[in-house]
Amino acid sequence: MTKTYSIGVLNGDDIGHEVVPETIRAMKAAVEKEGIDVDWQDVPIGRAAYDSLGTTMPDGTLDRLRQLDGWVLGPIGHREYPDDAMAINPHPILRKQFELHSNIRPSRALKGLPSIHPETDLVIVRENIEGFQPDRNVVAGCGEFRPTHDTTISVRVITRKNSRAVAISAFELARRRQRKVTAVHKNTVFKLGCGMFAEECRKVAEEYPDVEFNEVIVDTFAMRVVMKPTDFDVVVTTNMFGDILSDLTAGLVGGLGLAPGLSAGDTHAMAQATHGSAPDISGRGIANPYAMIVSGAMLLDWLGQKNRDDRLHRAADAIVSSIESVFEQDGVMTPDLGGTASTVEVGERVADRILEVGS
Repeated sequence: MTKTYSIGVLNGDDIGHEVVPETIRAMKAAVEKEGIDVDWQDVPIGRAAYDSLGTTMPDGTLDRLRQLDGWVLGPIGHREYPDDAMAINPHPILRKQFELHSNIRPSRALKGLPSIHPETDLVIVRENIEGFQPDRNVVAGCGEFRPTHDTTISVRVITRKNSRAVAISAFELARRRQRKVTAVHKNTVFKLGCGMFAEECRKVAEEYPDVEFNEVIVDTFAMRVVMKPTDFDVVVTTNMFGDILSDLTAGLVGGLGLAPGLSAGDTHAMAQATHGSAPDISGRGIANPYAMIVSGAMLLDWLGQKNRDDRLHRAADAIVSSIESVFEQDGVMTPDLGGTASTVEVGERVADRILEVGS
């Protein structure tokens, strides 16, 4: 029997309520065209859930997500949450609960749009649930503490398990791209932490003899990628380094509005753009949906890999090619890119383009 996929829809906060619906619009058009059955399930989360249910992470949300194949999560504006124990940041909880060890963040320049390097096309694969981030690197307590008023200590956690998992994600992705993986670390200083990460990357590299592998120290990489991004294809790195470097590479291609992302584990995946919830433009209908829409395509592609379903790959490709055509050929873009279109107008045109292609 043909599988019915179940995908959660979590709008998040602020512009999430504008860009996520357009993402689902594009995803629905693509899967329907391929004859793929999807059960779309709305799941409450974030400030809207807090205002209506008294908590940003309602009871049962995690159990519901566990039953799904994946979900689309809009940006979370947790910095604006009230000072309340029930107003927690859902990000680290979702990543830790579902062991979403690999955060995949592409940076690709689009034709005709301003960019520092028009030829940029690379992907940062970032370890996602350990490292320096104190909200997710320990099971109980916090990885950051202050023993005296004048001293703060931050703990960095690196494990062989997650280092290997994120390396495998990078090499598998490279096999579908240019077959080149660069491990970025600082083992010259962090001899044990980065040293362990590098060791696991080297071990995985031996299992992929068809993929070129090299290593670059993080500060050197920051310089080289700005000067010549075409030297790199798939870049695998630790959590904090990846968080910073993926914003840097987004800057090469036009900013966070063009920076999609996918947090993936062995059993679940979450589409989530790199950008924040942008409360300053919320409700104005001008938010750029590109990053969120392409994140949705990445989720479909991941499901295609997991389930060996080529229809999902075709659906994902149709979304990406359609939104790029809408921008590059039709010139239908939001104001941040120099256009005049609204968020909804972009979403509608993308969905129309998906249905037009090959018809």
